[in-house]
Amino acid sequence: MTASMPKLNIHKASSGGELATWLPVILGLIVLYAPSLYDLFTGIWARDEQMHGPIVLGISCWLIHRNWPNMREASTKGTPTAWGWLFFIFGVLLYALGRSQDIIMFEIGSVVWLLIGIALLNLGSNALKAQWFALFFMLFMVPLPGVVVDTVTMPMKMAVSYVAEHVLFWVGYPIGRSGVILQIGQYMLLVADACAGLHTLLTLEALGLLYLNLVRRDSLFRNVGLATLIVPISFTANVIRVMALSLITYHFGDEAGQGFLHGFAGMVLFLSALLLIISFDNFLLHVEKWRNRALLQHGAQA
Repeated sequence: MTASMPKLNIHKASSGGELATWLPVILGLIVLYAPSLYDLFTGIWARDEQMHGPIVLGISCWLIHRNWPNMREASTKGTPTAWGWLFFIFGVLLYALGRSQDIIMFEIGSVVWLLIGIALLNLGSNALKAQWFALFFMLFMVPLPGVVVDTVTMPMKMAVSYVAEHVLFWVGYPIGRSGVILQIGQYMLLVADACAGLHTLLTLEALGLLYLNLVRRDSLFRNVGLATLIVPISFTANVIRVMALSLITYHFGDEAGQGFLHGFAGMVLFLSALLLIISFDNFLLHVEKWRNRALLQHGAQA
């Protein structure tokens, strides 16, 4: 089913013509979501466990801009489709329900459906495929229901606390644990959601997927292998952050652990995750080379 409307020749349009075409869409989205973004920036995005939201939004917008030439090129190989109305209307209804009932997941998640509908109505499915990762990446900024977060987060915090305690005890630090509370020396630390929760795991998952998208490896083995390893990498990075906070508190006091160095530990989290991702990527490269050499030798012997 295709729309009877004429196809927008975005690829051949001048910069001014293209801006004039998309300006009403951009203004409409700004008017619709400006109140939502204000609520987010003054609400849950101001909390430690949700501070990845603005970063994901910014990266998603950059990805859309980065893939724009590919989207325009793909639009010349397809036609707009009226199926986009289904996604557009669903997005509008989802936004109305979320905004009126204060369901933030519906309100923010609706933007993905609206953008899908707009792309299909104006450019077609081929153009939408060029932006699939940017739209998928946006899902990481959608706040999850508290019930889901609480259910998944507690076992994760327990596991992170357990590993951090045993590693620090093994290297000689006076540390004990009761549930998700670590006691190192005279200090007690609560492993909070921001340190080892579901949101942190999702943020690191997003970081790993972004890395895969940017490097664009041709090897299926490396892509699948690294995507699979993102979960243990995220867990390890969380353990490193908790251990860093514990050591900061033990050596420099509770004030240092809760102040600037607490934020610095967050930087350590992402830096360690990125270094682990790059290290495992290089490791998989060597494994793939070894496997290819083995296959060539086996083929030569046969």
